[in-house]
Amino acid sequence: MAFALVFPGQGSQSVGMGRALADAYPASRAVFEAVDAALGQALSRTIFDGPEADLTLTANTQPALMAVSMAAMKALEAEGFPTSEAAFVAGHSLGEYSALCAAGALDISDAARLLRIRGDAMQAAVPAGEGAMAAILGLDSDAVAALCREAAAEGGVCEPANDNGGGQIVVSGSAAAVARAVALAPEKGAKRAIPLSVSAPFHCSLMQPAADRMAAALADAAIRQPSSPVVANVLASAISDPGEIRRRLVEQVTAQVRWRECVESLAANGVDTLIEVGNGKVLAGLAKRIDKSLKTVSVGSPDDIAAALAAVRG
Repeated sequence: MAFALVFPGQGSQSVGMGRALADAYPASRAVFEAVDAALGQALSRTIFDGPEADLTLTANTQPALMAVSMAAMKALEAEGFPTSEAAFVAGHSLGEYSALCAAGALDISDAARLLRIRGDAMQAAVPAGEGAMAAILGLDSDAVAALCREAAAEGGVCEPANDNGGGQIVVSGSAAAVARAVALAPEKGAKRAIPLSVSAPFHCSLMQPAADRMAAALADAAIRQPSSPVVANVLASAISDPGEIRRRLVEQVTAQVRWRECVESLAANGVDTLIEVGNGKVLAGLAKRIDKSLKTVSVGSPDDIAAALAAVRG
């Protein structure tokens, strides 16, 4: 039996997340205190009490989700979960920073500061209203790539952004080009094409200004060798070298999140159980669509810990 720890990304947030962990475990409470101190802001108050509009601001959502994931990690460790025995760690988009924290490659305070910069930079890269994202359902990756090329032929940017598995691929780019992709998708055989309510067109070439800011921020960040290899979003394969981790985090801002391939890589390398650490159950749901043989447990509250322990102890 081999397990991997996986960490959710944007879209998994909800007001009140992590409160039960902070109430039950001093080590979890210390995570929120460290993030608040690192940011010079009572982010934990927004996480626990809202308002939702503030929590969903990208610059808040990114460090908030990392904080909850790390609070859940500390709770697992307090109950004797063998986190150091993880065969791999991985995270969806910003969740890669949580994965690096979990594996000891990044300090929680440094990750919070980096994610605040990342969120600010991604929001600022494209003026409001000029970018868009949409979910294309029922087409494979080659068909979506072709759809994007056709949609962008009249001008603008349209690129695959997230391959989430189960026939769900998100595209990102200029508002007009993404709208053309949504209109064209049914003709190409898509079951549905759904415009997403997002504040910026993430994971496409329009994010290059944000990637440049992250290159500067990560150049000064202390990154250590992780205790477990990290399956990088942009490669869908495992890396451990700190220099390569730094490069891939920069590339991740503009590159596609290859989550389907990341999960397939974990399974191909002997992982049979995914422990989703953080708020919600999004990654567990995606995993079931990618590989039904994988066992999944989601840990976002104290009530979830017993199931995680049972999963790894057999």
